[in-house]
Formats: sequence, C-alpha cells, structure tokens
Amino acid sequence: MRNQKPYQKKEKYVQLNVQENALLLEWLLANVKQSKSKIKATLQNRGIMVNKKIVTQFNYELHAGDKISVSTSKKNDQFQSRYVKLLYEDRYIVVIEKAQGILSMEAGHASLNVKKVLDDYFKKSKQKCTAHVVHRLDRDTSGLMIYAKDMQAEQILEHEWHNIVYDRRYVAVLSGIMEDDSGTISNWLKDNKAYVTYSSPFDNGGKYAVTHFSVLKRSNSHSLVEFKLDTGRKNQIRVHAADMNHPVCGDNKYGNGDNPLRRLCLHAYMLCFYHPITRQPMEFSTYIPAGFKRLFESK
Repeated sequence: MRNQKPYQKKEKYVQLNVQENALLLEWLLANVKQSKSKIKATLQNRGIMVNKKIVTQFNYELHAGDKISVSTSKKNDQFQSRYVKLLYEDRYIVVIEKAQGILSMEAGHASLNVKKVLDDYFKKSKQKCTAHVVHRLDRDTSGLMIYAKDMQAEQILEHEWHNIVYDRRYVAVLSGIMEDDSGTISNWLKDNKAYVTYSSPFDNGGKYAVTHFSVLKRSNSHSLVEFKLDTGRKNQIRVHAADMNHPVCGDNKYGNGDNPLRRLCLHAYMLCFYHPITRQPMEFSTYIPAGFKRLFESK
C-alpha cells in the first residue's frame, strides 16, 4: 500500500455508500452534487476510490455495499499526459490507454514513448520503480496496455501471458463492406527480409495465428469490426484483415490507401486478465473512438 500514499496524502474525500448495483459514472452523476464535467474530470484525474482502490473506468461495475470516496481536491493527480491515460495502478502493475502516435517503448533517440511517460510519473510521485514492458501496441494503434512495476510481475506476465490474458479484443474500421457477419481466420505468419509480415495457409516456419471477427456496423463504404485474438502475433489483425481483402483503414503497410480518419483505424478496446500476483480477474474496456463511430452515423 506504500505506493498509494502520494495520492492520499493531504487529500480530502467525501465518503458515500452504494445501495444498489450500477455503473460508476452513472452512479456518480445521480449521487454526487457536482456538474457532469467536474465529476468526469475527478474520475479521469484519479480522484475516485471504490473500496479504497483508485478507479478511473466510467463503466466500472458497482455493487450494493461498495464504499465510494470522492476527492474534493482541485488537483487530484500527479499523472498528466496527453498521450497516456492511467486507468489502474497498484504496487505491481499499471493499466493504461495509449493514444495513437506514441510508441510503447523507446526506439531510437528522443522518441516519445509510454515507458518514459510512466517512468517520469513514478519519479515524480516518489515511487521506487520503473515500467517494465510485457506486450506492445504499434505506434499508430491506440488502446489498452499493461506495464509491470517490478521484475516479479514482469516475469510472470511475460512467461504466463497466454494463461493470464483470457480476453483481448480490438475494434477496427475496415475498407469496404464485409460480406460475412462473423468468422475465424487462421494461418501462419512470418516476416520476410524486409520485416513485412506475410501469411501462409501451411506451416512455413512462422507462428500460427488465430483471429475471430464479428462485424458491428456497416456503411456504404466501410465496416466496423471487432477482433478477438487467440494468439498475439506481430501485425496479426492487420495482416488477417488484408487477407480478407478488407484491410484496416489508414494502414500504410498492408492497406489499400483508404484512410478516412488520417490514422490507423485500430484500437485495443478490451483487456481481461488475471492479476499476476493476486490472481484476481481484472477487466478493462474503453469506448470505441468517436471518429470510428462517426463514420457509421446515418447521414
């Protein structure tokens, strides 16, 4: 619990009790006498605790009997970044949502990356730890990631990743109108000498990859698709989408030039795993990016 002291020191809270099951933001709006913008800012700035644990998820599920603590401070947070949202933290791990355009870890000189953002935050909040990378998202993919705060958690996450992570989903805007509502793609993925990943229907010495897809919405030119991974190979979704002749929009490597939002339209929006130390189930989800949804609004 030592790592939580910087958030609670000299902090004043209003204590409230939950009477019935609800989602956190909806409950706060109904029970806290503050404006909607103020409540959302307090939530995003880590000023809300549920049963003495900081929570920032708008859709966190509350249960009757939960204890809510609402910060009354005007400055709740030592963590500030336009590229990274800190969604959960304890002494072993952090869960973040990264924006598109930022690397997961350092690559080259003076590169903007999530690890550096977290390390600067740990130093500022006087925590004696550093961020350990256990999985990656491409620079232009946005969404949920886990970082370990010590070697014990890092080793467990790295070596038991496929047993620890039990649900991992992405949402993407694909070029064209998908014919099938759902399905599964499976093949072998391997890099060529130019570091471009290509697929093969037979074992070519690469890694076997399985991706499930489900179409959420269609427009007259694009498809909004959810992907669920059984494996986590390099560029897996991007290659499998291209294999279906519906590449991810904005994909400069495997795409067809279709780029309605001027970004890679791929977002890691759900991440469910067992905590590496406590083994408790941890479930995180984010909103589908607003730009994605706007493409499918009725004109």
